Formats: sequence, structure tokens, C-alpha cells
Amino acid sequence: MNIQELLNIEYPILQGAMANISTSEIASAVSNAGGLGMIATGGFTPEEVRREIRKMRELTDKPFGVNVVIMHSDVEELKELVVEEKVKIVTCGAGNPAPYIGYWKENGIKVIPIIANKKMAMKVESLGADACVFEGAEAGGHIGKLNTFAALPEIVGSVNIPVVAAGGVYTARQIFAAEILGASGVQMGTRFLVAEETPVHENFKKALIDATDRDTIVTGITGPHPVRCLKNSLTDKLLELELKGAGVEEFEKYAVGSTLKAVKDGDSDWGSIMAGEGLEYLTEIESAKDIIENIMKEYDELTDFWCRNGN
Repeated sequence: MNIQELLNIEYPILQGAMANISTSEIASAVSNAGGLGMIATGGFTPEEVRREIRKMRELTDKPFGVNVVIMHSDVEELKELVVEEKVKIVTCGAGNPAPYIGYWKENGIKVIPIIANKKMAMKVESLGADACVFEGAEAGGHIGKLNTFAALPEIVGSVNIPVVAAGGVYTARQIFAAEILGASGVQMGTRFLVAEETPVHENFKKALIDATDRDTIVTGITGPHPVRCLKNSLTDKLLELELKGAGVEEFEKYAVGSTLKAVKDGDSDWGSIMAGEGLEYLTEIESAKDIIENIMKEYDELTDFWCRNGN
């Protein structure tokens, strides 16, 4: 079974659930356009998540999901909340999903953990996961150590469940490449950051559109939670602190709250603009519908050309 059949979606595109950003506004636009919209729990309280789920149902009758951050301080409440709200699809990451997969499965939820390597893929399959998202180091935000297209074939070959590729995916060619390497679909986060419906400050979107392919950097590489984001004064300061061996407290003085500075206040200099590699693919602000339809039009042309030439 492929990811479209599993999730009952038209296109093999999942929208990444971005902390402080992925509300029903962008998620419903993606679902209505034929992908799978995802509501984030990162950066939101359980009651805010509950409100977004209910609003989502007013905005779309298409499938959607909720991403549960395992390290969320209210994860136990979120665990119950998605069941109470009769959510049908849950992705989960940033922590060990083992204590939660069985419970969600018992309650009729399709569970898709986000994994960073082959060992994790095999583990979540053994626990009953319906599929998994392999997110490579090209992705924005918190990242693992392996690169998407280098590790993808080995991960696909290690499990029998569908594998969704994430990290550095923006275009039809990248979707096609992921499928050739065995992926059943893709998850795109950064691509939707410049969607009209994405609730981030215009300065945030402009900074991404103006960026070049050399403008992301990973901070926190000496700690357990490296983050890929756009280069700015904040990342310069964080790297300076890392290189001189500053303690966690000094590092977090700048890092904590920096995402909201960028998302809500539009501070593109001292705010954290989490984004993946490949920013030169972002050239304009478009609706989520146009983003998805343009990608899939190019995808159809690409696959038609491939088939006509005997491949």
C-alpha cells in the first residue's frame, strides 16, 4: 500500500508540521489542495491544539493529521487529546514514540513516526507504525545526522511499511528522485513557509525568498539538538558561543524564544528562521493550492517524458 492509499490523499505530499507555525490555516489549505495538512503541537498548548483541530474540521472535509512532539511538556495530555478529538492520522517525533504507538493504534489512529536512521525505522515498524517519515539533515529545524537522498534507499530496504522522504524537497524532480529511491511520498515543510496561508510575518517570508543556496547553517552542533536555520546575527552569536565552549544557560539566553521573534515579530536578524537547504527554489509567495498544483503538473510532465523515452 502506498502513502496515498494509506492516507486517502490525492497527491503524495505531506506538509511538515512546523513549531509555532502549522495551524489549521495552512494545514487546511494543503489538505484542500490534495496533500495531507498537518497541525503542529510544538509551540502550542493542548487547548490551542484542540482549538485548531476543531477549526480544521470547519475548513476542510479532507484528511489531515496532527504532529505530536514527544518532548512536549504536555505530551501525556496530547496523547489523549488526539484520541478525544478523533484525529485519524498522527505523526510524531522529537523523542521516543514507543510508549504511544500502541495506544494510538488501539484507538484507530494511523501512526507515522519521524525517524532519523535505519535502526529507528525498523523499531517503529516492529511497534506497529503504519508508515514512517525519514527526515534527513537537509531539513529545516531540528535535524538528524544522515542526509536524505544518501540514506533513503537503505532505510526503504530495511522495512515493509511506506517510507516518506523529508529534507530538501521542493520540486517535482526531487519527488520523482525520492520515488526512484523507494520513497512512497514526500514531506515538505520549508516549501510551504512561503505559502500565502502560512501564518508567519512577511519579513520571515521575504528573508527566505531573498536567500541563496548558501544561506542556511546548523547551530547547536556540539549539543544533542542541532538546528538548521537561516544565517543571521543570531546564528553568528550562537556559533560564537559554541566555539568558545559557552554553557547551555548562556546559549539558551539567545536561543529560547527566538523562533517566535521571527514568526510573530518579523525579526529576521535576531529571530530563528528555521528552514532547510535549497532556498533558491523559493522565489515567490503563492497559495498552497498553486504550489501543489504546479509541482504535480511538472511531476506529470516529468513522468510522461520518462515513460515515453522507454525508462
